[in-house]
Amino acid sequence: MADKILSKIHNKLLSRKKTIAIAESCTGGLLCATLTKNPGASGYFLLGVVAYSNSSKEKILQIPAKFISKYGAVSRKVAISMAENIRKIAKADLGISITGVAGPGGSTLNKPVGTVFICLSAKNKNTCRLFSFPGNRLSIRNKSTQEALRLLCEHLSL
Repeated sequence: MADKILSKIHNKLLSRKKTIAIAESCTGGLLCATLTKNPGASGYFLLGVVAYSNSSKEKILQIPAKFISKYGAVSRKVAISMAENIRKIAKADLGISITGVAGPGGSTLNKPVGTVFICLSAKNKNTCRLFSFPGNRLSIRNKSTQEALRLLCEHLSL
């Protein structure tokens, strides 16, 4: 994502006095690192959690174990729960989650490498999207971060 767009996100969150919290899995903190790139990000960025294991999703993000066992950690249901719960835990206006299969392992027939769910949770609305990114691990992580920022831009009407 171009620094210009990132600056617009930064300025819009500050001017609207909106706060954000992030729950990441396959991106390993890349979205948090990107959102906190600009000085003054503490004006809107409240919390970032990298919940890589299923047990951390359950314990820290309070995702019910039954969701993970029934739908899988890489699923719409878990992505929505991650975004909603991180927003509530941090008492933020917005919560964003990313969960997916960055590869090279971890894929299944139904969820091949590149399968990623990205969700944005606001007080009265959740937006969750499914992506199928081509490429290697680094590429999938970068594309996931870019799409999360794009979703945030849409929400902020940028």
